[in-house]
Amino acid sequence: MTEPLLSVRDLSVAFHQGGATTLAVDKVSFDINPGEVLALVGESGSGKSVTANSILKLLSYPAASHPSGEILFDGRDLLQASEPDLRRVRGNDITMIFQEPMTSLNPLHTIEKQIGEILDLHHGVSGQTARDRTLELLNQVGIREPEKRLQAYPHELSGGQRQRVMIAMALANRPKLLIADEPTTALDVTVQAQILDLLRALKGEHGMSMLFITHDLGIVRKFADRVCVMTKGKIVEAGSVEDVFTKPQHPYTQHLLASEPRGEPPVVDPKSPVVMEGKDIRVWFPVKAGFLRKVVDHVKAVDGVDLTLRAGETLGVVGESGSGKTTLGLALARLISSEGRIVFIGNDIGKYTFKQMRPFRDRLQVVFQDPFGSLSPRMPVGDIIAEGLKVHESQLSADERDARVVWALGEVGLDPATRWRYPHEFSGGQRQRIAIARAMVLKPRFVMLDEPTSALDMTVQAQVVDLLRDLQKKHNLAYLFISHDLKVVKALANHVIVMRLGKVVEEGPADQIFRAPREDYTRALMAAAFNLEAVEVGAINQ
Repeated sequence: MTEPLLSVRDLSVAFHQGGATTLAVDKVSFDINPGEVLALVGESGSGKSVTANSILKLLSYPAASHPSGEILFDGRDLLQASEPDLRRVRGNDITMIFQEPMTSLNPLHTIEKQIGEILDLHHGVSGQTARDRTLELLNQVGIREPEKRLQAYPHELSGGQRQRVMIAMALANRPKLLIADEPTTALDVTVQAQILDLLRALKGEHGMSMLFITHDLGIVRKFADRVCVMTKGKIVEAGSVEDVFTKPQHPYTQHLLASEPRGEPPVVDPKSPVVMEGKDIRVWFPVKAGFLRKVVDHVKAVDGVDLTLRAGETLGVVGESGSGKTTLGLALARLISSEGRIVFIGNDIGKYTFKQMRPFRDRLQVVFQDPFGSLSPRMPVGDIIAEGLKVHESQLSADERDARVVWALGEVGLDPATRWRYPHEFSGGQRQRIAIARAMVLKPRFVMLDEPTSALDMTVQAQVVDLLRDLQKKHNLAYLFISHDLKVVKALANHVIVMRLGKVVEEGPADQIFRAPREDYTRALMAAAFNLEAVEVGAINQ
């Protein structure tokens, strides 16, 4: 039999803080064979990412320790390896794609410099050769017009584009083992399919092995060879994908496989008042060139969009990364400048200044895509959630604010006792729930939800969909729901608009869009999301 490329034996991970010890991973064992894809699945906080980070010793030592276990890679125990030996392995033999690209990319360096640095460090490639290789990688991961992106900084890219840059960086050295921690979380369904096809092709071409961490069971079914199911730091079931999916033995595995967003959006009263209305909304970003930095062109991020959103209604905005979805939401929330008319609860706010918008902020809330970037690392969770109450409901006493925080945390499925902890002490999914609680605690009229379930595992996705639906019924909320997860959109949205390159290519009632889309682009999105064969996904890029 072939020797495993990676062999993890009885691995345990403990964290020590304030005299207390928490066992996050408890005697986990698995092998990854050459050319094999092993999926590690489970809910947020189950120990998946801690296990993956242990392979390259990326945990915070000495706060973290390994009470037991060994990690053998090519016959060497990485837990016992020296730091110089580990540096030779990291980024060369083993590379890793992290869940949150904004925290992994350097905000001070261009995309070209960050990818070129890897090529130079490990292969001594620089100059035009490195530039050509960088363009090739950006093309492979589906970034349009990569020449225009070389000098871009991470904050100038959408969440999905940043994740694709991270994937390009990880694949640059053609590693033996790629550890992918939720690599497609921020990607729309069509690019997700492209990235999985790319990884599959590279695996076949170079014999690359993969440890694939995800909460998306649909990806596991299509992509992995074997799967390990984790919960509470233990692997409770392991086997071939076919066996685990068709004959799950453990109750937790059965629970995971049965979990997906379900239900129908609340019925909207056509006489409900209009909460948000937009007419000919345009957001054009100038492109400057030359010594005098003259405007030579515009990036038309949003180009002539109309919409109407009533109380109790959810408007789903779907499309590829970079299509203008988030920019449209930020314009409606008056977080960026725009042209056109925006009316919020009867007030024409299209030209309001920041100061003029302040009285409306409690009724107009936002849940951002990247919770780690939007939550202050210096504040405990309770203070983060209560911050809006201090501004907009200053009459509340400290005890009343704390009671509201406890309620909000309970509503999103988090233990209120955790409100004294800091964001870095939570998993990615838990941080997203904190961000939702911060928005909901003010009981707004309109909420712009930018990929609010993208970082959540399947079971929590279903819980959050139910939560949003219940809150909408109770408070008659209007949601602008931006997502690439069409299954979640189907469960929540009454009306859908499909965007591409800043324009609306199709819109209509949600049931009509999902049942009988008219445009090829929309049909391609549906095909990728629901595993249909009617339209080739690649057709959207032609």
